[in-house]
Amino acid sequence: MWLDSKVFKSVVASTPLVSIDLVVENEQGEILLGQRINRPAKGDWFVPGGRIQKNESLDAAFVRLTTEELGLALERSGARLLDVYEHFYDDSVFEPGIDGPSTHYVVLGYHLKIAQAQLLKLPTGQHSGYRWWRQADMLSSPQVHPNSRAYLARV
Repeated sequence: MWLDSKVFKSVVASTPLVSIDLVVENEQGEILLGQRINRPAKGDWFVPGGRIQKNESLDAAFVRLTTEELGLALERSGARLLDVYEHFYDDSVFEPGIDGPSTHYVVLGYHLKIAQAQLLKLPTGQHSGYRWWRQADMLSSPQVHPNSRAYLARV
C-alpha cells in the first residue's frame, strides 16, 4: 500500500518505519553495496533493502524487496536473520529544511549468500551503481554508511 506524499510525510515525522536490509555476500566473502541516490544516506554506499508495507507479511515483503533490490525473487527462509537494528537519520526522503522530518527505522537485517553470477542485472531505482566490497574495506571506508558497517559484526 503506497501512501500519498502528505500522508507519508506525516508518518515519517510521527513513527518509526519498519524495513528489511539485505546483507548479500558472494563466494569470495564480499558484500554487495549500492551507492544511494535518495535521502536518507544519499551518496553513501549502503546495503540493499526497503520498507515493509502495511498488511504485508515478512515473507511477502522479503520476496518483493529481493525482487526490487536484487532482481531475484528470494525466500526469507533462505536467509539468516542477523539482528534487529535501529537507524536514525537527521533527514528523510523529503526536502531537507525546516519542514523536513528526521527518519527513524527499525530494521530487520538479513544475511544472504548468493553467487555473484546470479546478480548480473541489478535494478537502479535506489542506487546509482553497485560494487562488491571486501569486508575490511567496508570497515575502513568513510564512503560506506556506518549502519551498513554495523552488520558486519554479525556476518
